[in-house]
Amino acid sequence: QGQLIESGGGSVQAGGSLRLSCAASGRIYSSSVMAWFRQPPGKAREFVALTRWHSSSTLYADSVKGRFTISRDNAKNTVYLQMNSLKAEDTAVYYCAKGSNYSSNQAEYTQWGKGTQVTVAS
Repeated sequence: QGQLIESGGGSVQAGGSLRLSCAASGRIYSSSVMAWFRQPPGKAREFVALTRWHSSSTLYADSVKGRFTISRDNAKNTVYLQMNSLKAEDTAVYYCAKGSNYSSNQAEYTQWGKGTQVTVAS
């Protein structure tokens, strides 16, 4: 099955940037989809962004479009989330997930990391 391990979270001032990483172990198929979700304090987990493992196709939540960029390094089995112009409302635990369907529905994802905390101070 392998693991997904997130890193790169931390605290930052509003307007700042962070880059999250998700290192994947185990087998990753060319059809796999890698995604980032987040769970703000006291709220439900929500979709942030996704990318296909062997394609340039990406999808973003409206709330992060133009500020966040998802990318991957296939040689390193790593997916990144570059977060710029951060806002207080981006504060959340960010999770990496792997699935096989191109979907923003978290139910479609079968493998999850443990999450990394991002805190944006206003």
